[in-house]
Amino acid sequence: MVYPTFVPELEVIIGLEIHAQMSTKTKMFCGCDNDAFGKQPNTTVCPICMGHPGTLPAPNKTAIEKAIKASLAISCSINLSNHFDRKHYFYPDLPMGFQISQYDFPLSSKGSVTYDIFDASGNVTENKECGITRLHMENDAGKLTHKGSTTLCDYNRAGTPLMEIVTEPDLRSAEDAVSFAQELRRILIAVDASEADMFKGMMRFDASISLREKGTEKLNPRSEIKNLNSFKSLERALEYEENRLRKAWDKDGGPLPGDITVGWLDDDGKTKMLRDKETADDYRYFPEPDIPPLEFEEAYIEQLRAGMPALPRELKEEYISLGLDEKQALQLIDQSALQTMFEAIRGKTDAKRASSLVLTQLLGFLNAAEKEVTEGPDAKAMLELVSKIDDGTISSNAGKDVLEKMVQTGKNASTIIEEEGMQQISDNSAIETLVQQAIDANPKAIEDYKGGNEKALGAIVGFVMKESRGQADPAKVNEILKKKLI
Repeated sequence: MVYPTFVPELEVIIGLEIHAQMSTKTKMFCGCDNDAFGKQPNTTVCPICMGHPGTLPAPNKTAIEKAIKASLAISCSINLSNHFDRKHYFYPDLPMGFQISQYDFPLSSKGSVTYDIFDASGNVTENKECGITRLHMENDAGKLTHKGSTTLCDYNRAGTPLMEIVTEPDLRSAEDAVSFAQELRRILIAVDASEADMFKGMMRFDASISLREKGTEKLNPRSEIKNLNSFKSLERALEYEENRLRKAWDKDGGPLPGDITVGWLDDDGKTKMLRDKETADDYRYFPEPDIPPLEFEEAYIEQLRAGMPALPRELKEEYISLGLDEKQALQLIDQSALQTMFEAIRGKTDAKRASSLVLTQLLGFLNAAEKEVTEGPDAKAMLELVSKIDDGTISSNAGKDVLEKMVQTGKNASTIIEEEGMQQISDNSAIETLVQQAIDANPKAIEDYKGGNEKALGAIVGFVMKESRGQADPAKVNEILKKKLI
């Protein structure tokens, strides 16, 4: 008799290493410009970040403070005594011949991040938590550009201050990994630790994935996917590698024989074997001899903690309590420019009106014009528009037209109102004349209104608004009209 082969139920084990560029003016250990994006190659470099003999690195205090704030925001404990290490490996983009990083005594450790899982409609279906193993600081390498058999080295990015955030293997799917990474990005932006602009390469992921039989605790050898630079590539790479590992398990009857490192080929939609994964011994870590250990006092950490802004989950709860839905709250949290506008307008009016102006009207006009938020009016311009509506210069309906033209032309509200002659008519005598014309032109509507049909008044008001090209104050039109019809 041939017995069927037992096929175990497998679960996915995922951990991430997130590299986030810190938002400082200068690099980690020298005074070079930290904004290398779009600059001519090898123009934001100096002897220190190029590793010339005899140069000494000096840690960037602002970068250290931003890393501490990021650590506090993800509930990590700050190690009051920590130091930098040299991490040795050879690659052409590493001008020093080693990386200054942290290994056995990192800046912080043992934290966690709570994140949400959403359904297709954008509603939260589940809250999950991912443990954080450590957050440590390091400097970035340069950038290699491969052209045929030629490789070009641009060291502008070399020395950029990075946070590396290492998670526990607590993620169980590609969806978990992306949702966690998105929440972490919100946190880093909220505390001004990093701009996390993925288009500029300010946030990148290395993802480790393995399989194990469900119900067991053993961690099997893993596949590490290197340098994923978008949420989409993170999701696609993990889904592909999970499927590949499942097929290999079915074929070989078990997990990988050892840890491996693979690269993600985005255009091909698959991974490529690079090498066996290095261990700490391969990197030959030892304490950085040119930088003294970092020693912090608890009072200093508490001072930084006291200056922390509200975190994304706290803001989301506040916005929902103001009447916004989950999607609207996340729109504000995910785009700082929108949040700045919303908060500025909310200071002058209520949250419902602020969200309507920013999330409905402004975004609608920007989408129609195929423009980004940064290409539209800023918070100051939006506040000017609100003041023009509130002081009666224009009506709310006219305000929509003005906002559309602001998006299209880049002009401010005052200029558009003056050029278009859109000032609201608030003069009583002028409105009385228009109202009388409307009464004379709509005898049937007047008869219906006096007969008890309140809706008939709308036709008369509409006549006035049409004749005034929308410039008559609707409130005064209604007030004067009702007085005349008593």
